[in-house]
Amino acid sequence: MAIYYVPSINLMGAGCLNDLGATVKDLGFKKAFVVTDNFLMGNGVASKVLNVLQDSGIEYEVYSEVVPNPTCKNVHDGLDRLKGTDCDFLVSIGGGSPQDTAKAIGILATNGGHIKEYEGVNISKNKSLPIVAVNTTAGTSSEVTINYVVTDEERHVKMVMVDKNSLATVTVNDPELMVEKPASLTAATGMDALTHAIETIVTPGAYPVSDATALAAVKIIFDYLPRVVENGHDIEAREQMVYAVFLGGIAFSNAGLGNVHAMAHQLGGIYNLPHGVCNAMLLPYVEEENAKYVPEKFISIANVLGYDVEGKSPQECAAFVVNAMKELAKKVGIPATLGELGVNNVDFDLLAENAMKDICAPGNPVEFTKEQIIELYKKIV
Repeated sequence: MAIYYVPSINLMGAGCLNDLGATVKDLGFKKAFVVTDNFLMGNGVASKVLNVLQDSGIEYEVYSEVVPNPTCKNVHDGLDRLKGTDCDFLVSIGGGSPQDTAKAIGILATNGGHIKEYEGVNISKNKSLPIVAVNTTAGTSSEVTINYVVTDEERHVKMVMVDKNSLATVTVNDPELMVEKPASLTAATGMDALTHAIETIVTPGAYPVSDATALAAVKIIFDYLPRVVENGHDIEAREQMVYAVFLGGIAFSNAGLGNVHAMAHQLGGIYNLPHGVCNAMLLPYVEEENAKYVPEKFISIANVLGYDVEGKSPQECAAFVVNAMKELAKKVGIPATLGELGVNNVDFDLLAENAMKDICAPGNPVEFTKEQIIELYKKIV
């Protein structure tokens, strides 16, 4: 038996932000607690959303102090700001960091306690305060998933929460909010989306519905990510990436991830590195290792990428996919080594030990040894 979680209402396509006000009013929400970051407040993207709320007569309070790789303190500071505001729903504006912070705040608002208490699978008892998730990055898919990530700054660990109660009620996926996004961020978030799709297909938790949406996402990303990295104002490419992120997001939210994410989480938690970049660097190497055990999982991926799989062995298909991922990462400008990100002294033991404990690790098709994980980390040094 499979249970499929997806937000109730999903606005998609250029200009869909204009429908936000009417959608919120139809749901009967009165006052929004807006969760975003100072960068989006400063560049005018958040203002576009706030203007729609204002024009629709929706009151709001703003918490804009979200940081990259949000921490426990970041979440609880936001929760403190929420108290006493009479806000009856949340509006998250941004990529993974604001989306994850809003989810954490929403869970705490209805369940109480400290965010550390919710690490794991379906720990909360009560549905989150309603969330309207406005996506501005096309990459993390946090807006459509039952997952969120918060950094425990004391342990230097990224805590992963898989919680059906954190699922947003409404998502807004308007490519017009993304046209000014820098090429480097576009590349990183796009490769993050590719990682979601690939890991979903390879995981033992995959099933026909997740395969269908994940494979569609893979095809779109390979076709359109280079275009949008080259020209951020290519609205067709931006819109296609929005669809890819949505498709990949609902796939991994229901089928699971694997060791790419388990390993990337540790790089982000210990060295505060961009999540999408870490995923992109690790993806081909982890899947190359996975292909030694489950090469048949790569046949469908090779097929959607245009490889003539007729008469080819699973190993040949896997080799084609791994090489294609490497070439795409290079084409869109993903750094090749941790040294390029300023990390030169790498604690391989700590990274490997934490990766093996990560909630995503059991979703890998095979359990890696500590030695295997260390060798994989060494490939990106």
